[in-house]
Amino acid sequence: MALPKISHPLFDVTIPSTNKKIKIRPMLVKEEKILLMAKSGGDPRDALTAVRQVVNNCIMDDKIDIDSLTTFDIEYLFIKIRAYSISNISKVSYIDSEDDKSYEFEVNLDEVSVKFPENIDKNIKINDDIVVVMKYAPSSLMTDDEFTQTDMNKYFDMLIANCVDKIFQGDEIFEIRDVPKAELQQYLEDEFDSLSYDKMRKFVLNMPRLNYEIKYTNSKGTERKILMTSLVDFFTLV
Repeated sequence: MALPKISHPLFDVTIPSTNKKIKIRPMLVKEEKILLMAKSGGDPRDALTAVRQVVNNCIMDDKIDIDSLTTFDIEYLFIKIRAYSISNISKVSYIDSEDDKSYEFEVNLDEVSVKFPENIDKNIKINDDIVVVMKYAPSSLMTDDEFTQTDMNKYFDMLIANCVDKIFQGDEIFEIRDVPKAELQQYLEDEFDSLSYDKMRKFVLNMPRLNYEIKYTNSKGTERKILMTSLVDFFTLV
């Protein structure tokens, strides 16, 4: 005899990068085990892979491809899933750099948002003939061994290459998804001047990020502010 299926509540959530509304379910025991196994391994890359897997499992929309989501989409959705599954309150502690005292705070995950940069254009004009169209970093980078294991000297070059969406030359469109990343990196190095490349770097450095602000006054009477922008700021698990 088959055991009964259990219905789980579904929640509406909006994907930050597209404003598309989707439904998610809470984490189940199997997802909690995925996170615990990643935590016990101690490798940050395993934690990111686990977060991505949990988000993929909990999205109740077959039309959503996890690879089409951005890194900040994954982080935001994971926070919402965690809030619905466990609690919307996450306790964090910080050591103040002025008085060296530890302060504990309760973060309301329902108030976490994604902050988009202002005055950052994804269309970068190289000259009168060529325009490079940028995109936000894809979530696939979270599990890309070549990217996560690269040294800091090559990190931004690889990140920039992964954020190029297409190149226009007049009426012709070059789809970058068909170009090997190593070939694209070499092309950018060989063909682009520093000013154009700096515009691309500026786009990458100003990616949308999680946003939550904590204000407090330390023991010396100094007003302090903590800006939380990534998953590691919210949880000890990831």
